Amino acid sequence: MAENLPMTHRSTFLLPPTVTDTTTYALIILNQRLPRFSPLIWDHAKVRLCADGGANRLFDDMPEMCCCGEDVSGVRERYKPDVIKGDMDSIRPDVLNFYGNLGTKIIDNSDDQDTTDLHKCIAYILDTVSDDRKSNLCILVAGALGGRFDHEMGNVNTLCHFSTTRIVLLSDDCLIQLLPSNRHHEISIMSSVEGPHCGLIPIGTPCGSSTTTGLQWNLDNTEMRFGGLVSTSNIAKGETVTVRSDSDLLWTISLKKNSHEGEEGKLHDSQHV
Repeated sequence: MAENLPMTHRSTFLLPPTVTDTTTYALIILNQRLPRFSPLIWDHAKVRLCADGGANRLFDDMPEMCCCGEDVSGVRERYKPDVIKGDMDSIRPDVLNFYGNLGTKIIDNSDDQDTTDLHKCIAYILDTVSDDRKSNLCILVAGALGGRFDHEMGNVNTLCHFSTTRIVLLSDDCLIQLLPSNRHHEISIMSSVEGPHCGLIPIGTPCGSSTTTGLQWNLDNTEMRFGGLVSTSNIAKGETVTVRSDSDLLWTISLKKNSHEGEEGKLHDSQHV
C-alpha cells in the first residue's frame, strides 16, 4: 500500500555534487536575496529557471558570491538561466535583454494571473522533464522565504498543489518541504550543513495523529493543529528522523553557516541565526 512506502529525504544538494547522487535537480530562482550557497545548488541542477524578477537577483547577486577573480560580465554569462518565465512585471529591461541575447528562453505568461510565477515554473519543469527522471526529480527553490509574508504563504500553497513532487523551499536560514500523509518519511540529517533546530507543522487540515523518532520531543500519536499544539522549536537528535502522520506536514530545519575545506572542495553553506 502507498502509505507503507518509505520516502527518504537527504539534503545532499548542500554538499558538493557526487557521481553517486542519482537525483535529478531543477533550480528555480525567485525574487528574493539569493542564499549564499546558490553557486553550489546551481552546479547540482540540470535545468535552471528564473521566475520573473528572480532574474534580477541572479544578475545582481551571483557575481558577489563568486570569489574566483572572474569579472562581473563573465560570471553573469556563466550563470545563464535556461528559462525566464512569469508575468514579466518585475524583471528589469536591461536584465531581460542581457539574458535574451545570451539565448535564454523567455516565456511571458502575463495573460495568466491565477497562478504564481513559482507555480508556472514548476508546471514548466514537470512538462519538460522526461518521465524516466520524474521519480528522482527534486525541485530546489532559492529565495522562497523572506520578504512579504503573503509571498511566503503563496510558496507554501504551491507545495500543497504539487504534493506528489519533491520541492524544497530554501533561504539562508532554513529549508521547508512537504511530507505527504500517504507516505512515511525517513529524513537523514546532514549535520555538517543543517540542524539541529527543526519543526513539523500541519498544513491544510488539522493533524489527528503524528508519530516521530529522532527528535528531542517526539510525537506519539499526537494531535496537532493551529490554536493547539504545533511542533516548532524541536531538535533533531540523531542521524535519522522518521515521521508518520494522517495529514500532510511541513518539515523545516535550520541551515548552518559553515566553511569546510576537504577532499570534496569548499562547501557553500547557509547562515544559521
